[in-house]
Amino acid sequence: MMSFRRRTPEEILLSISKLHRGRLKVYIGAVSGTGKTYHMLREGQTLRDQGIDVVICAVSTLQRPETVEQIGGLERVPSIHWRKDDQERKDLNLDALIERNPEVVLVDGLAHQNRDDARFPTRLEDIRFLLSRGISVITTVNVYELEDVRVIANKLTGIKVAETVPTDTLEMADEVVLIDVTPETILNRVAEGTLRGQSSEMLKRGNLAVLRELSLRLVAEGVNDSLEKYREELGLVGPSGAAERILVSTQYHWNGSIYVRRGQQIAKRLNGDMRVVTFVNPKKQLTNEAAAFKGSIIKLVERIGAEFEELPLDSRRSLPGVLVRYALNNNVTRIVLGHSKQSRWQEFWQGSIVHDMLKKTRNVDIFVVADRAEHEGERILPAKMSSPEEDVDLFRRLSSQQLNQKIMQIKRGRFKVYIGAAPGVGKTYTMLREGNDLLKKGIQVCVGLLETHGRKETMDQVGALEVLPRKVIDYRGTRLEEMDTNEMIRRNPEVVLIDELAHTNVPGCKYKKRYEDVLEVLAAGISVITTVNVQHLESLNDSVEQITGVRVRETVPDHILRLADEVQLIDVTPQSLQQRMKEGKIYAMEKVHQALNNFFKTGNLIALRELALREIADDVDERLEAWERSSSLRGPWRRKEVIYVCVDCMQYAERLIRRGFRIAYRLKAVWYVTYVQVMNTAQSSVSAERLEALKKLTERLGGIFEIQNARITREISNVLVGKATEYGATQMIVGQTKSSIWKVLWQGSIVKKLLRSARHMDVLVVATYDPINQVVETDD
Repeated sequence: MMSFRRRTPEEILLSISKLHRGRLKVYIGAVSGTGKTYHMLREGQTLRDQGIDVVICAVSTLQRPETVEQIGGLERVPSIHWRKDDQERKDLNLDALIERNPEVVLVDGLAHQNRDDARFPTRLEDIRFLLSRGISVITTVNVYELEDVRVIANKLTGIKVAETVPTDTLEMADEVVLIDVTPETILNRVAEGTLRGQSSEMLKRGNLAVLRELSLRLVAEGVNDSLEKYREELGLVGPSGAAERILVSTQYHWNGSIYVRRGQQIAKRLNGDMRVVTFVNPKKQLTNEAAAFKGSIIKLVERIGAEFEELPLDSRRSLPGVLVRYALNNNVTRIVLGHSKQSRWQEFWQGSIVHDMLKKTRNVDIFVVADRAEHEGERILPAKMSSPEEDVDLFRRLSSQQLNQKIMQIKRGRFKVYIGAAPGVGKTYTMLREGNDLLKKGIQVCVGLLETHGRKETMDQVGALEVLPRKVIDYRGTRLEEMDTNEMIRRNPEVVLIDELAHTNVPGCKYKKRYEDVLEVLAAGISVITTVNVQHLESLNDSVEQITGVRVRETVPDHILRLADEVQLIDVTPQSLQQRMKEGKIYAMEKVHQALNNFFKTGNLIALRELALREIADDVDERLEAWERSSSLRGPWRRKEVIYVCVDCMQYAERLIRRGFRIAYRLKAVWYVTYVQVMNTAQSSVSAERLEALKKLTERLGGIFEIQNARITREISNVLVGKATEYGATQMIVGQTKSSIWKVLWQGSIVKKLLRSARHMDVLVVATYDPINQVVETDD
């Protein structure tokens, strides 16, 4: 921590200059028509209502009724109109703005290029000038108008853009907010005639999805940078839990490129950064062969866009400590290295690198790459494209069961989910606003369940929507209210709005969880729009605990989110969210201080925002793969994977199961969870309950749970490897052992045995979670 270090004169001058500089906020979207201008104008109205002097200049509403409506009584400073290629253009009138000297200017089109005789050639320079005069600016930009993104967007979609800004432009902004809109919403706006002027190439569904994913990932990277800076200021080391960072440890050897390639595949599927490190003895000169391998590895690392570093190492025994320290200092979440070729006795005398690393680290997973060359004679990872059986299935007649399932899918209502990083981002507000928009279009909409939490802004959005009465349940002498699913189905509206998808119902209801009620409503042919926070996703439970120190009790299985026809993120910066909290717009004033010092701490909100951005980007990519596999940003996964998770009854078993699910989902893999019961040992009622809970979690996430038997404890590893091999497992997942040294000496380390016996498959050792904060349970 640097809080007691005296600041330099330069730092003091910089801080003083910032006091006189205006504030810059940028709304970014995937394409025109996402609602950037709408949200900018709405914020302008809010600021004006708070007594702040706001004007607009060079704002383009494109005559969209809902956008024009947002201008309201905002003062307009006339822009300078001119024409280019028979199209009207608007430049900022800098002289008029300086003379007027408002506190805030709203202006569209950050990438706009000015007329030839303008004071500055670009709008970006106009905005810099206004900021230097102490005038704050709120503006808009499309993701493909950022220079580096333009190149990627052109490669993936063929879309060409004439006007751009440097990619680092967003770094000068005090706030960057993503306006996330699904391709379906954009296409609906085009069909309704409220969105015009887009090229046919831009409006292709796959292109819209690609641009959406690019915008989500771009903002996530910016959030990650601010999170790392914040954690650095606090003196925190190690991974935050929000993003993946892969470290490949390799040698100048023929299999070095295999480890780098495997690391690249993992980084791509997990959408993480990657770096490669090698260790050399500075006292020894490289052989000609090693020098040649060094050159080829460096070229490969450069080609795949990773970072490379060569570090000195005096002795092999110091490698585990050096590697772990390097990983923690660089916020690495997963170390990738090769299987050891040492015998059991060599490991005993010389030490095992992997085992020594496991003793030294927490919160960093270790991924050991399979030695397929020894077992299968392979040197490259096998490619697996569509099989003849899959092609034949396209022509196979559907069974009656398959036919019924298809018919049910056709009859099912449409499902849309608004997701946010935390309470108070505006999910319910946006859901109600969409409900009123649908009502104006003649669609029958009602509110099935609404939780305003006393927020006036949210209550005002109910408008003309009918709110269905709740049913009253008598529970232990207390009258409690719940959503009336039967009444909702009886009324049979076209669309119903249901808040808080992760809610647990009162005992005595037909279903335990609200999402089960939602599934029944959808099955009745009624469309549902609902809300959920990212921390309620089942598979993210451990990541959220790592970020916040909070174990969230109310969760939703991930497959519920995958059922949705649309998933839309409501993005809000931590500063704005904390300001809402201080104004009493999220929780009651007596709870504000506690919230700001716990769940709503700055570091938590930054990390949760990044987690939400990356999660929705992954969802977009999965859907994109389903439409056009070649257009997926992560690229197709060409190997057929089988994931094999090994668990015991300890408290971290759920963590392993959730990790297994997330890996299997991203790899399109079948996955198994196995517990080995040692024969002739009594199973307590507690163990039986634990196993039942683990089985339910596995099946809820779509895996296969099984119990295998072993005669004695020392046979557990053999049973696991044998079963994994039988299933054709390509990756085994185990937990970091917490056994005492005496137990390891007496019974042996299961992880050590597995690493020796499972050299023909990848092995992921999931790190023991070491919480920074005390873990508390919450329903929020």
